[in-house]
Amino acid sequence: MEKENGNRYSDTREESRPAMNIATITFRLRASWVHSLKEKRMIVKSLTAQLQNKFHVSAAEIDEQDTHQIIVIGVAAIVPHSAMADSLMDEISMFVENSCEAEILEESREIR
Repeated sequence: MEKENGNRYSDTREESRPAMNIATITFRLRASWVHSLKEKRMIVKSLTAQLQNKFHVSAAEIDEQDTHQIIVIGVAAIVPHSAMADSLMDEISMFVENSCEAEILEESREIR
């Protein structure tokens, strides 16, 4: 290992690093029955907690925080390979569709 920038160390052997991918999925949802930000926060908190507990991913509201009926949730996970990323995102998508009363307006996925 070589010393880099003070206390940081970097392994210069590329073959020793395991491959990893970052899978992200963003949901844009409409909850037409919501009439207050308090109601919306309860839905967002419940959905993000369920996603985190069931799939061991990071999940948070990432946009439209001041809009009552639109919910934008971002989910991210580190996975060893792209096939696992695809499978995980499919499972998350089905979970959101089946467990959330809000209508899915848009879903976008990315693997880096």
